[in-house]
Amino acid sequence: MASARKTACILCECNCGLEIEVEGRRLARIRGDKEHVASGGYTCEKALRLDYYQSYPHRLTRPLRREPDGSYTEIDWDTAVTEIAARLSTVRDTHGGDKIFFYGGGGQGNHLGGSYAQALQAAVGAKYYSNALAQEKTGEMWVDGKLYGGHTKGDFEHARVVVFVGKNPWQSHSFARARPVLRQIAADPDRTMIVIDPRRTETAELADIHLQVAPGTDAYCLGALLGVLVQEDLLDHDFLDAHTTGADAVLAQLKTVDVPEFSRRCGVDEELIRAAARAIGTGESVATYEDLGIQQAPHSTLSSYLNKLLWILTGNFGKPGTMALHSVLAAVAGSATPPRAARTRPPSLLDRARKTLGTAATRAVPLGATTLSATLGALTALPAGAKLADTAAEKLVTAVAPIAGGLLGGAGGVSQPGGARRTPVTGARIIAGLVPCNSIAEEILTDHPDRFRAMWIDSVNPAHSLADSKTFRAALDALDLVVVVDVAFTETARHAHYVLPAASQFEKCEATFFNFEFPHNTFQLRAPLLPPLTGTLPEPEIYARLLTALDAVPQTTLTRLRTAARAGRHAFALAFFSAVAADPTLMRLAPYVLYETLGPTLPEELRGAAVLWGIAHLCALGNPAGVGRAGYRGPGLAAGEQLFEAILHGRSGVTFTVDEWSDTWNYVRRPDRRFTLEIPELLAAFGELADAPDRADPDYPFILAAGERRSFTANTIFRDPAWRRRDADGALRVNPEDARRLGVDTGDRVRVVTEAGAAPAVVEVTDTVRPGNITLPNGLGTDDDGRRAGVAPNELTSLRHRDPIAGTPWHKYVPARIEVLA
Repeated sequence: MASARKTACILCECNCGLEIEVEGRRLARIRGDKEHVASGGYTCEKALRLDYYQSYPHRLTRPLRREPDGSYTEIDWDTAVTEIAARLSTVRDTHGGDKIFFYGGGGQGNHLGGSYAQALQAAVGAKYYSNALAQEKTGEMWVDGKLYGGHTKGDFEHARVVVFVGKNPWQSHSFARARPVLRQIAADPDRTMIVIDPRRTETAELADIHLQVAPGTDAYCLGALLGVLVQEDLLDHDFLDAHTTGADAVLAQLKTVDVPEFSRRCGVDEELIRAAARAIGTGESVATYEDLGIQQAPHSTLSSYLNKLLWILTGNFGKPGTMALHSVLAAVAGSATPPRAARTRPPSLLDRARKTLGTAATRAVPLGATTLSATLGALTALPAGAKLADTAAEKLVTAVAPIAGGLLGGAGGVSQPGGARRTPVTGARIIAGLVPCNSIAEEILTDHPDRFRAMWIDSVNPAHSLADSKTFRAALDALDLVVVVDVAFTETARHAHYVLPAASQFEKCEATFFNFEFPHNTFQLRAPLLPPLTGTLPEPEIYARLLTALDAVPQTTLTRLRTAARAGRHAFALAFFSAVAADPTLMRLAPYVLYETLGPTLPEELRGAAVLWGIAHLCALGNPAGVGRAGYRGPGLAAGEQLFEAILHGRSGVTFTVDEWSDTWNYVRRPDRRFTLEIPELLAAFGELADAPDRADPDYPFILAAGERRSFTANTIFRDPAWRRRDADGALRVNPEDARRLGVDTGDRVRVVTEAGAAPAVVEVTDTVRPGNITLPNGLGTDDDGRRAGVAPNELTSLRHRDPIAGTPWHKYVPARIEVLA
């Protein structure tokens, strides 16, 4: 594969490195990239079918405008940009920018576009935003924020005991080389794998202990495990004394757990739970991973808390084989925060800039373009001048860092503690800056004066992916303006006023900010394999055109910064950070500013990477030790520039931080660097478990898990059903005992009925599911130019069933019944 080019998979958060040989516009041959810094040549079989995404025959190639009769007309880009900018301005000026709601901003591998979307949000005054994390991870984020203020990841490659809670990494991966690592654990008699899951998944098949809980009872199982740990004193008291506060209240409550009763409530043998708890309590090193199985089920936020207590109470943090807080290059929700030791907060950005510079360099910033170019060029050409510019720019970066975190990264970050913000209509809790997905329709379908009036939807398909699709479609139809950016005419696009055709993920430079590893954290900028399909545009260009039409930044500012960029990076850094220090609101528009000014100095195909320049400098400033150990060091802005250059040219990715295990404590966002274990709201919820009533509903005797990961399911960017070699219809999995009672067999057709809707399905009889538990896969039910395969699972899910804290939906706990079709 001599002519193969480097890129990465875009189907899950791992983004494994790939080498792809292109023929025409097809991804002809695909294999793992052995030089990739994270995956080292590994990839699962799904990545080998990515041409079904790239060569999808029904790509959009012209902007579409919906006409009064509901039909769509192709329009040119200038018309689309002008009309959309005018209509956004009308909503902003009539109702306020906070009535424009943004959703999405990238899928599993296209986060750069989300960075530029933040600039548009700032330009129109939007305040409310969400993405798919708000129907999965916000409960866990809220718990993380309360406990220690960051995101944790386990060292599964070296852990002696691993615990997967509602997680099947054989199919959903989520850590590097998942399948080889799982095989290694299973083959080692000195290591223990524990799986908590209602279904006997591929991972559970490999496990030493499978706690096959009844659906929706994970909190009881986790509570029983913790009860055993406390009651049998399998705790690390030295760790608790040295590194936690509030442990006494937690231990006192766990000491009273009725382990036999909790075991009965979750449907697992008490002795098996005790064996699992003892393995955790006596293990040399323990790492856990929770996922959607508990995060989209009853007690989800509570279950996240209980899961984390498993490794905290046993001291499994900050050493090989355990859990760690890690660095971030850019945020994926909320805002990024540098390690504790690097935080600064200047009293006055402008005053500090003036005090720091106080030379011709400062005076150069407001000068005209010609004078600025000459001044900065002369300044940086001299050794002393270059040093002055470097030092001044470094201090300016330090000055603006507190307001810059997350704004350059766009796609988000680790969560912030608390979650005190609320939505304007329903008062739903906003966690990590994300509006709960289950609340979006309710924030629209009302006559409340603060209801959302417009929605911008970028590279996602919420009319298919969010709970109760019918209600969400009605919400879209009630809005004054809906704009969708996507590669295909999705279920959501069919309810939009404008649809803007984006370049595919392999036709533009792209990246993911799912960089969660420790002690080596990595990042890959993917260069385009192909030019954009004729008529499409990369998202950074789409946003740049709209922001220009909105006059978001004075042209004089952009002209001045373009001139500085031509004079070199030192000059540009000085000019850019001086401008931000003088006007901090400019930072919210920084992605657009960088694209328009620094972008033209980059290779044309990498112009969209301009935002990474700011991100690289903030990373180097915020974590100089970790970045230095990764090989980027030097005075002033040298480390940030080296990192940015490495990102631009490192086709197999780069390691951007290297930490020691002791460094993980630097990521604890507490003045004393201790974990805060007592969370009163969750301890109260835990105390109510024992007396909670049974949820059984005789009208809906089954519990449907909507969205099971299987070998031939993936995110709905695979719209062409031809990619599935097996299970093309996405069978409804039913236990043999239930099948006998219903009188059905594999291949028979039934109707699945829930309170939200009904759908026909094909049966697969299997003992991998418990009696009373049924499952449907994710990724099916999309309309492929009139063809539809399988069930769209969110035609069956409900807005009503959600977590009381995070608002996350119960996709894995949907009461249902089965009706046999003739």
